[in-house]
Amino acid sequence: MSNQTLKLALLSFWHVHAKDYALQASEHPAVELAAIWDEDAERGRAEAAARGVPYVQQLEQIWQDAAIDGVIVTAATSEHTALMLAAAKAGKHIFTEKVIALTAEQCTMIIEAVQAANVVLTVSLPRLNMPFMQGMKQLLPKLGELTLVRARLSHSGALPTAASPHGYLPEHFFSKQQAGGGALIDLGCHPMYVVRALLGMPQRVFAAFGFMTNKEVEDNAVVSLSYENGAIGIVEAGFVNQASPFTVELHGKHGSAIFSAADGRLIYKSMLLDADIAKQWHELELPPALPSAFEQWVAHIQAGTSNAYNVAIARDLTTLMEAAIQSHEARSPIELT
Repeated sequence: MSNQTLKLALLSFWHVHAKDYALQASEHPAVELAAIWDEDAERGRAEAAARGVPYVQQLEQIWQDAAIDGVIVTAATSEHTALMLAAAKAGKHIFTEKVIALTAEQCTMIIEAVQAANVVLTVSLPRLNMPFMQGMKQLLPKLGELTLVRARLSHSGALPTAASPHGYLPEHFFSKQQAGGGALIDLGCHPMYVVRALLGMPQRVFAAFGFMTNKEVEDNAVVSLSYENGAIGIVEAGFVNQASPFTVELHGKHGSAIFSAADGRLIYKSMLLDADIAKQWHELELPPALPSAFEQWVAHIQAGTSNAYNVAIARDLTTLMEAAIQSHEARSPIELT
């Protein structure tokens, strides 16, 4: 398939990043955005017309069209399972917005269906591929055994303004039925999978949610992850902050590393360095980014390979999100088996 143009269908503009993936598809030299489906016919027709792409009213047309090689899933999170199971059954490769699904059980069903159909699944986990993450991985030997990893991502999407009295995010982003949650399952996914990638899976998950704007879902969240060796992960997310740059902190037995989007710098200190400089902060020149998740998806389809690491992190992300929501509802820690 390496010399063939991949024809893709985009499934729904429910998600705010659907337009970004449509753009990535239109700009990729090996891809053609060949169809758009949307549960909201008016929205779907408008988005299709804006791109000169056919609007397909019935999903069955996508599944039965042998010319469609894959789908981009940007529908409501609650619809992910049904859409991806149908896509796998129809032999379509799948690129999806996070999370894969709302529960670990649904996630397993999707992954098993994808494997049985021999199609490529890739989940949009963009920060795994960014320069800061590659730099932090380079620094791990200088930090020693990690004792704490903290990651924070927040914005003002739920705060009222004159132009947007309910916040600038679409109203359906605050629907628990459609989205599965609020700030944590949307923004919080990114710091969660960053912490997971650096520390692994924890023993215990404990969440605290805040509802400052009286939405149906949380607009403020902190999750602590506890590990067998005593390490701690801290995940923070919110829709109620005006100036809160994406931040990641790594602290280990021999040193620390801090990245902040406020200045784009990755700084570190390590006791393993020569004594005269060990107490100073140093800046690491950021390495290049890896290809985007979308580019990786296309490359795996072309090569006939799978995106195993991406899927493994995404599977764990769903498990952690489900546990965090359960912890909030139970007001107690959730043990992971």
